[in-house]
Amino acid sequence: MTGNTTVTRSIDRVDGERQSVDDHIAVEEPLEIRVAGETVAVTMRTPGDDRWLTAGFLIAEGIVSDVEELSRIYHCGRPEEEGYGNTIDVLPAAGVVLPLDRTEASRRGTLTTAACGVCGRLSIEDLEARCEPVEPGPQVSAKIVSEVIDALRANQSLFDRTGGVHAAGLADSAGHLFAVCEDIGRHNAVDKVVGGLALGESNGHPVILVVSGRASFEIVQKTAASRVPVVASVSAASSLAVDLAERLGITLIGFVRGGRMNIYTHQDRVSE
Repeated sequence: MTGNTTVTRSIDRVDGERQSVDDHIAVEEPLEIRVAGETVAVTMRTPGDDRWLTAGFLIAEGIVSDVEELSRIYHCGRPEEEGYGNTIDVLPAAGVVLPLDRTEASRRGTLTTAACGVCGRLSIEDLEARCEPVEPGPQVSAKIVSEVIDALRANQSLFDRTGGVHAAGLADSAGHLFAVCEDIGRHNAVDKVVGGLALGESNGHPVILVVSGRASFEIVQKTAASRVPVVASVSAASSLAVDLAERLGITLIGFVRGGRMNIYTHQDRVSE
């Protein structure tokens, strides 16, 4: 991860007694995503892995199906300029015209918030039209699912410093966690790991997507777009997330804590 991910502020801490201390706080800044100079989204994120976030966002939105459709992803402006690093532009590959109209339903102006993700896409039918159901298999054990959640928590260095960010990670069927990203928004964290995989900058065969927050509709949407068969969360799943996972062939697991878990859909993928 690159960029300033934390700032230090003087605070008063009350813990039995009151004292003034320096505290690490997670950075939240806007990232404007442009395609060929046209703004398609503004997301509040923690700086770092912006290229991964952008690639993952474009895949999740169905603007690209493969990064081969892209020529370049780069920050606009000059490094010494104020605000440099908060605008990123995407150039399509030669001869490729990207369907930017697909984002119209999800823009809400031009703002996509880190807290809500791409909330305009409320139709499961819309997603089914562009996301084929995930094929059956492979199996993973309940033990491995628990171990991957524990491994995610062990790799949350930014959370350890700030207590204020989410994390997402990708693991293979053996439970090897090969990609972890943190962000103030859980949707951005997922976009980052998915984008890094698509760009070929994180190596592994993803079978499990793990997230530190709740499993919402948008998280399952991004899982489906990245063709990962299993998504596991430390928290609850929403009703729409369960419905979408059921229809797209995704195994959705929630409340993975202390060896316990709720397997909401396609339970046959999880062995004892």
